[in-house]
Amino acid sequence: MLRAIAGFCLGGAVLAACAVAEMPEPPEGQALFMENCALCHGADGRGGGEIADGMQPAPSDLTRISARNGGTFPRAQVLSQIDGYTRMDRTEEMPEFGLLLRGDTVPVDVGDGQLTPVPRPLAAVALYLESIQR
Repeated sequence: MLRAIAGFCLGGAVLAACAVAEMPEPPEGQALFMENCALCHGADGRGGGEIADGMQPAPSDLTRISARNGGTFPRAQVLSQIDGYTRMDRTEEMPEFGLLLRGDTVPVDVGDGQLTPVPRPLAAVALYLESIQR
């Protein structure tokens, strides 16, 4: 019984530590997007950034991520794409932002009902992208 209570308290402490930081709002992610992504994907996220001309492949329209995934925003996939950690094709134009996206973590539901600690800036950009889907 004592072991179960200790486990419950420890689990609650981990969740509480992760939940201390408030979830970012889309404007926070938009600011990071403008700093890191808009040159390629454009200020509107549709792929027409200042340096996008002639890029092969062309930068993706980030406002259509849900549409390309059956109407569901694939949070885990988007987080992984932005972070670049699992990207195996090093010839891809998309840079890795893993080193830029450090800091306190926030709990993000990546689609399986489980909360996963994600660096706040990474979560902010993903939440912004989710907010601009059409």
